[in-house]
Amino acid sequence: MSTFRARRAVAIGGGTGLPAVLSCLVESGFDTTAVVTVADDGGSSGVLREELGILPPGDFRNCLVALAEPGNVLASAFQYRFAEGSGLAGHALGNLVLAALADMSGSFPEAVEQAGALLGVRGRVLPSTLVDIRLKATDTAGKPIAGQAAIAVSERPIERVCVEPAYPSAYPPALEAIREADVVVVGPGSLFTSILPNFLVDGVAHALRESAATRIYVCNVANQRGETGGMDAADHVNALLSHGLSGAIDMAIVHVAESVPGAEDWCLRYDDFETLCEPVVGTPDVQTRIEELGVRVYAGDVVDPVDRRRHSSAKLCRAIGKVIA
Repeated sequence: MSTFRARRAVAIGGGTGLPAVLSCLVESGFDTTAVVTVADDGGSSGVLREELGILPPGDFRNCLVALAEPGNVLASAFQYRFAEGSGLAGHALGNLVLAALADMSGSFPEAVEQAGALLGVRGRVLPSTLVDIRLKATDTAGKPIAGQAAIAVSERPIERVCVEPAYPSAYPPALEAIREADVVVVGPGSLFTSILPNFLVDGVAHALRESAATRIYVCNVANQRGETGGMDAADHVNALLSHGLSGAIDMAIVHVAESVPGAEDWCLRYDDFETLCEPVVGTPDVQTRIEELGVRVYAGDVVDPVDRRRHSSAKLCRAIGKVIA
């Protein structure tokens, strides 16, 4: 894996997509910072958020593990999820550790930093805001939807998202990291529920727009049936721009391959996870539409050969290297 000349990188997003980028950046020698959404309100994170009044820990846990020192035993333990037990079922151990550290220190960012020290993390993991935000959305039929978890399983694609309270104050170290970065990577991840909530935080989109960094959007390779169903890569880019990122993205990395399986084939192969069974189309005409939006395109094979719903970290790393070369 190549070592890039640029030294400071920021990855912005959340969910399960961001770790692939973080692994690439840190292994390539970047001083890496993850800026993570705090909009999650489902599963273990949602329970801990409601019961303990902390920021949702799940996305932070995933990023910490991605940045952990290779071979760190605790990193694997952090991802262990209890299958049974009164009050424990469904919780990941790392979520509980972060909750305990936050309670002990009285500071969620400090808890993340302390957990990072335990894992030998190579980099930083920062929230985009410390405000207890709630995500709201409107789908393409005009129906309002409240809550990240509900939005993620919407019956129809999402048109717009917003947060309450509106324009929450940004976490200053996150803004500083974006301003000082040589490279900023946005995504991959759930477009409306993991990526865009970060840019609804006051100052984050502006910091990216004013940054001298190379600003890259990594488009998803698979749509979520409700959230982004039927959207092609140009639609994904347009959603970013229409939520305040106009002039803030230089390049979009879009997956294309000689043979792309159809949606029906994906559903048959991945019926265990039906929300991700539709490829995001990135054909030449779609690429042209992206460029007409003022965003350059890097098109190539960046998909995991085994699980084609996901990016290959190695392929994505090569693509990022070509973009910033």
